[in-house]
Amino acid sequence: MTVATSTHGSSELARQHTKYDRLVTAAKALPKLKVAVAHPCDAASLSAVIEAVELGLIDPILVGPQAKITAAAQVLGKSVATMRIVDAPHSNAAAEKAVDLVRAGEAEALMKGSLHTDELMGAVVRREGGLRTARRISHCFVMDVPHHETALIITDAAVNIAPTLEDKIHIVQNAIDLARAMRVDPVRVAILSAMETVNPKVPSTIEAAALCKMADRGQITGGIVDGPLALDNAIDLGAAKIKKIQSPVAGQANVLVVPDLEAGNMLAKSLTFLADADAAGIVLGARVPIILTSRADSTITRLASCAVASLVADVQRKQLALPEV
Repeated sequence: MTVATSTHGSSELARQHTKYDRLVTAAKALPKLKVAVAHPCDAASLSAVIEAVELGLIDPILVGPQAKITAAAQVLGKSVATMRIVDAPHSNAAAEKAVDLVRAGEAEALMKGSLHTDELMGAVVRREGGLRTARRISHCFVMDVPHHETALIITDAAVNIAPTLEDKIHIVQNAIDLARAMRVDPVRVAILSAMETVNPKVPSTIEAAALCKMADRGQITGGIVDGPLALDNAIDLGAAKIKKIQSPVAGQANVLVVPDLEAGNMLAKSLTFLADADAAGIVLGARVPIILTSRADSTITRLASCAVASLVADVQRKQLALPEV
């Protein structure tokens, strides 16, 4: 019997990651993603880059102190001699230079290295020279949950702390666009709350109802949106039937929109540490996709994050190539 060590600190039977494998296979068929990697100065962050390069997913530009990047490669027993390195003295400068490479058209995605997420996102959202768009920036986890048939997109569990209704319009649209880039069809979006009925005393249920009506009126497009839904009747058909919920989303949602960051963080970490799920991460709503990896991520999770970004960037390429009407 083959036993593997879980990235979450326990032993587990070696298992397949078919959902992530499909994403990686789809991304490998696309042109290599040109990625500006901000401050890949430790073994964990640089190994994620090298793994993606070896698989043919990305064409990286390493941005940071050259000596530290080279030293990190030596720790891994690897060479970065064939990779372009843009020297930057420290992490803040690396984040700014990586953003500048995107603005100059030399990169079509960003990737977090060994710097704080706040440092990278600070360069992304800066008023002058950042990567803001008309969209609200939001984060999506693409989760591979064992024994669950499809990948689950959970948003927003990392960027927007207490999103307003207006913020949630963008959060939902970003997630739908991501699901479509991942070739999910149909996209079924559950707006989560603690219950499946609208209750004036629970603001998230009111916002869920409003988001559904916005989808009905074409203010949110590309997916089937329903809510409020509790988690059980969003993802389990049996639970939905018990509650007698008639909905094309209930029991089969592939996008879960949480009320706030606290709820999303607890949901994602519960799946990670109690259900042994893996969580690829991506930030959307900026000019380009932003790959967020953690040093605790497994190899396949890191590759899945790169694959998802590649699929999103491919959609953006095609949109730019469309002739103006």
